[in-house]
Amino acid sequence: MKQRPNLTMLTDFYEFTMANGFLQEGFRDKVAYFDMFFRKNPDNGGFAIMAGVEQLIEYLNNLKFTEEDISYLRSKNIFDEAFLKYLEDFEFCCDVWAIPEGTPIFPGEPIVTVRGPVVQAQLVETMLLLTINHQSLIATKANRIVRAAGGRPVMEFGSRRAQGADAAVMGARAAYIGGCVGTACASADRDFGVPALGTMAHSWVQLFDSEYDAFYAYAKNYPGSCTLLVDTYNVLKSGVPNAIRVFNEVVVPAGFRPKGIRIDSGDITYLSKKCRKMLDEAGFPDCGIVASNSLDEYIIRDMIMQGAEITSFGVGERLISSKSEPVFGGVYKLVAVEGEDGALIPKIKISENVAKITTPGFKQVYRLYSRENSKAIADLITLHGETVDDTKPLEIFDPEHTWKRKTVTDFYARPLLKPLFKKGKCVYESPTLEVLQEYCRMEVDGLWEEVKRFENPHTYYVDMSQKLWDLKHSLLESIKS
Repeated sequence: MKQRPNLTMLTDFYEFTMANGFLQEGFRDKVAYFDMFFRKNPDNGGFAIMAGVEQLIEYLNNLKFTEEDISYLRSKNIFDEAFLKYLEDFEFCCDVWAIPEGTPIFPGEPIVTVRGPVVQAQLVETMLLLTINHQSLIATKANRIVRAAGGRPVMEFGSRRAQGADAAVMGARAAYIGGCVGTACASADRDFGVPALGTMAHSWVQLFDSEYDAFYAYAKNYPGSCTLLVDTYNVLKSGVPNAIRVFNEVVVPAGFRPKGIRIDSGDITYLSKKCRKMLDEAGFPDCGIVASNSLDEYIIRDMIMQGAEITSFGVGERLISSKSEPVFGGVYKLVAVEGEDGALIPKIKISENVAKITTPGFKQVYRLYSRENSKAIADLITLHGETVDDTKPLEIFDPEHTWKRKTVTDFYARPLLKPLFKKGKCVYESPTLEVLQEYCRMEVDGLWEEVKRFENPHTYYVDMSQKLWDLKHSLLESIKS
């Protein structure tokens, strides 16, 4: 993997003003706990997909302030020299936990937890959120599109429409975790091993004197991987007939079979049916038909329902930018501090907006699975150190509507938050992208179909342990009184 640039200064300016203030107020060694969580699934879906952990690890492993960074901060004339000296000697020493990439995640549960000196835990907020928010957004959108395709391969074609170079490369990585088979982005292949795919643009066809000449030249150069773009002029009258002619004259005599044709405009559902008939009659039933052109999960679903003869999809702008919901609303909140004696002091944020009231304390998340079919039943947020005894029936309840209760039996529990760093040293080995993609597929398969609906999905249970619920409400009552 290519080394990323030093991103230590990619942070909100107020992180520095707070960190400087923490030092001046004597909080240099004050230990704090922060949680990252999100409040709403993208596209009103039933779940999201965790992604970006490998880049978070890389960022934390390379935290270092350069002379240029220190000079810039000194030039602002608001920072204490002791703080600048602290940054010169900066060495990350926090503990970090995260839910692994590819895991379905749900609103309200901690997906990253950072414990350490408050100065450090505060400084990493911006980049932590940027990394996890962006890749989780794209992985979630990709997974929706892949599921809509019903087993047909989906290729990520969005580099040119991404919001910047990094978004194109990291978006391609996240899309692969979400289930895409490859990308148009060469950098994502070079840096991360996401298979680079692609054939030709309309300019290739236009450059030659005729469409036939363009197809002939392409097939001559790439007979073993020949996919031809057939909609530059007229799909049915010239594009497909010329493609069939070239398949017969160049590809087959070279000892290969044509890979496919691509349709990028028009009524693709209608055209694909006609193209399939023409290709079959010409003796190429194995020739694929690729569809592209501003696709998303809803368009793909409708095309398939209408009988489109599409074998794979190239999806660009609506995937790489998650056009329908371009923001993943992850937040980073203080949930506890340690007293001078090391005792944990929970912290809570109150809001008139009930959804913005935070859940205090140092926590773990357990996923409960049915032993009968391995389907996920619910997630249970507990205090760190609590254990879930899956040998006995367990009563779970809705944290907001506590009268809604369920007794879970014949289940097993799996903790989701895994240690990434201990005292600043990385203790986690990131799996390969291929492993992450297969893990993601299996974990999504473990969700009930009702949770995976695009419209009005069943709300997956994310409950609190009794101890955590008691802690939260005792804090609420103490503040109220």
